[in-house]
Amino acid sequence: MTSTLGRVAPPGPARPDVAGWLVCEHCRTLIYGKRFARNLRVCPDCGAHARLDARERVEQLFDPGRCADLPVAATADDPLGFVDSRPYPERLAAARRAVGATDAVRVVRAELAGHPVVAAVMDFRFLGGSLGVAAGEAVTTAAEAALAARVPLLLVTASGGARMQEGVLSLVQMAKTSNAMAELDEAGLLTVTLVTDPTYGGVAASFATLSDVVLAEPGARMGFAGRRVIEQTIKQQLPADFQTAEFLLAHGLVDDVRPRGDLRAALGNLLALTGPVEPDWGAGEENPVISDPGRLPQRSPWEVVQLARHLDRPTALDHVGHWLDGFVELHGDRAGTDCPAIVGGIGRLDGLPVVVIGHQKGHTTAELVARNFGMASPAGYRKAMRLMRLADKLGLPVITLIDTPGAHPGLDAERTGQPAAIAESIRLLGGLRVPVVGVVTGEGGSGGALALGVADRVLMCANSSYSVISPEGCAAILWKSAEAAPAAAEALRVDARSLLRSGVTDGVIPEPGDGAHTDPAVACDLVRRAVVAALRELRQRTGPDLVRQRRNRFRRLGLGEDFS
Repeated sequence: MTSTLGRVAPPGPARPDVAGWLVCEHCRTLIYGKRFARNLRVCPDCGAHARLDARERVEQLFDPGRCADLPVAATADDPLGFVDSRPYPERLAAARRAVGATDAVRVVRAELAGHPVVAAVMDFRFLGGSLGVAAGEAVTTAAEAALAARVPLLLVTASGGARMQEGVLSLVQMAKTSNAMAELDEAGLLTVTLVTDPTYGGVAASFATLSDVVLAEPGARMGFAGRRVIEQTIKQQLPADFQTAEFLLAHGLVDDVRPRGDLRAALGNLLALTGPVEPDWGAGEENPVISDPGRLPQRSPWEVVQLARHLDRPTALDHVGHWLDGFVELHGDRAGTDCPAIVGGIGRLDGLPVVVIGHQKGHTTAELVARNFGMASPAGYRKAMRLMRLADKLGLPVITLIDTPGAHPGLDAERTGQPAAIAESIRLLGGLRVPVVGVVTGEGGSGGALALGVADRVLMCANSSYSVISPEGCAAILWKSAEAAPAAAEALRVDARSLLRSGVTDGVIPEPGDGAHTDPAVACDLVRRAVVAALRELRQRTGPDLVRQRRNRFRRLGLGEDFS
């Protein structure tokens, strides 16, 4: 017995428990059925992910014996008395017999890696997973159950769109489910979507894309209109990868693409963010921060600038890799772009869930070019703001790691609103109701740095710099010569020692040896310890107190402070 599987076409009739052979439609490889089942219905040669039904998905994702179905209220079977080539009740009855379910969404209360969750799992076999009144009621029921239990909501989507046979009643399920998602936002509960192939129309344009985190399986397609409809409308041929998970990730529309075998771990890391934190968190950590300028070694500001730019200094992702457990990087501004110059995500710092956002440079020329030398576009700051809002919703502290020559000054950046993006980021940080710790780890250049620098605690590494403009830029404007950059650096007082004296920074983190580049691991650990010490104190404050004191901190700057 043989069957087929593939990314585009649904798999054939063979089930994972059938001993036999299957042919992958994507690469045409012959696969033994039992091996296919062990590999979670993923082609072992090309990685094509075959579709799963709701039962298979539940069995793969959730802890054995820790899953129970939740009842969903009955809805009208045929609200319009709809008939096309056959009466709608006949189609509905046939789907129920074939699938063994009342409709396209299964609702369960379960545990995943030991963490409680409510899930709504869609089944494409049931009339193409179409969104009708019963499916909308099921998704809404799942959201309400998550709200009542105060646990995260997981949505596993697979749908061709709205169910035409139920007319406008199908359409308004988009509003019904979106309102249910809004209530979870207001309650501060985590929501996660797993996009599977395909996810289209009313599902994509409502609850599927409203989650805090949107993950996708490789090759899964998501969009509002289907490929054929778009091509017929615009009379153009679309790219081969159009609307695939990989396309969506590159355009900032999903957070990550994870193979099926990695999904439990990724989802488990996200759900772990909602777990309890030790009441004495961070109590045993020694604070390395220096608050007395006299204890800092004297270096010329120009020498500090050179050290701040050293290619071997730890980057934001180096720090994340050293500090955080279970880090899940989140991508994109949800508006068509994922700026590589800013990275961010969620992880656990010594057991404490946190959001980390940072400028990302690199250690090689290729990495610097790929990351635009750490100079963020408006999309980068909009991605950062999306993560800030997520932190505020979930009550998670924010850590920002600042290392940029400045915001990107290009044509596209200006065209897409660079000034407004920076301004919005500054304002948003100032009003977050969670602790914010900002660390200048390398260069702190102008508004591009300040956009991540409005914090309760502003710390600087000993050989980092922070300035209104680069020394070279200042020299070119005021000295009329770039050769005067050392003099400009001296005049601008860009070094941590000077900035600690002025009150711009609250403390300085020492660096090993001749600088962080000489021992990156030790440098990372010193920053980690400083951040833990700051958060240990800030977590004792209420949200309104944090906002008031943060704003007052910046309100006072410049009132009598100097560099003497």
